[in-house]
Amino acid sequence: GHYSDNLLEFLIANDLPTTVINPLHTNLFRKGLSLRKTKTDKVDAHSIVTMLRTECLKPYSQSSYHVRELKSLTRYRFSLVQDCSRLKSSFARLCVILFPELEKLVPSLHMASVYALLTELPSARAISECHLTRLINILSEASKGRYSKDKAIEIRNAAKVSIGSYSKVKSLELQQTIQLIQMMEKQIAQAEARINPIVDSLHSPIMTIPGIGYRMAAIIIAETGNFTDFDKAEKVLAFAGLEPSVYQSGQLTSTHAKMVKRGSKYLRFALFNAAKYVCHWDEGFHQYLAKKRAEGKPYNIAVSHAAKKLTRVIFHLVKTNQSFSR
Repeated sequence: GHYSDNLLEFLIANDLPTTVINPLHTNLFRKGLSLRKTKTDKVDAHSIVTMLRTECLKPYSQSSYHVRELKSLTRYRFSLVQDCSRLKSSFARLCVILFPELEKLVPSLHMASVYALLTELPSARAISECHLTRLINILSEASKGRYSKDKAIEIRNAAKVSIGSYSKVKSLELQQTIQLIQMMEKQIAQAEARINPIVDSLHSPIMTIPGIGYRMAAIIIAETGNFTDFDKAEKVLAFAGLEPSVYQSGQLTSTHAKMVKRGSKYLRFALFNAAKYVCHWDEGFHQYLAKKRAEGKPYNIAVSHAAKKLTRVIFHLVKTNQSFSR
């Protein structure tokens, strides 16, 4: 984890030969050395030394400064988005408790106008008791004129007959949840503002693939180190955990192999979601997805096949520095 960062910087700065080992690899190697369930710092150190002596491990190749910065930014953004999603779920739960009818009156609860309304009036009772002029002004300003008097009257009438509960504690929680969501959305925007220029500076051919934007391209570049440490597309699939598990013993061979889902969860997420967009925007991938669906494969499994194909295409484009062509 992050404990190795400073040590790695020191070794590289002093031109010392360095190897970075996947912790899953060392863990399985340690378990294979003894039947005893023993894990101590001394045992771990002995296992790593034994690996260095007996395994064929590649030396670490230092990635560019921009790629390393990109990795930190994309993982930070990923964490922010997950936290923001949890807050939005909590916000929706509170809306159901305090003013359940509101959800059917607006296209989405997660709108600037809804946030502004519930920040000042965090319950159906507060909205029903609010002066109509003030309610109109709140909605009009937050929606930039989209919502007028008619919408304000509709919302207030619904609030007057609402079955929502009245709770000062829940109202406070709702207000503070909105504040946290807005703060995190600003942080996400700031992170993305740093990510996009770095992606542009790398001039990656990944960006020429229809359906892949800055967010997915940034994660793919960052997690693979711009593919500098991979000599085969299959190794990228293995690193992303997209390869199928294999079980064979004697005459038995499993015919229902599942993805191993080891390696970088961030890369697996980016490739899988990028495949969805590429299948929508590119005719070739769209037909490939349709073919897999016609074979009887469920949607997510068909997309995983498209993700594998996309990984091979990306690997070829980056290694040959070619733009995508239909």
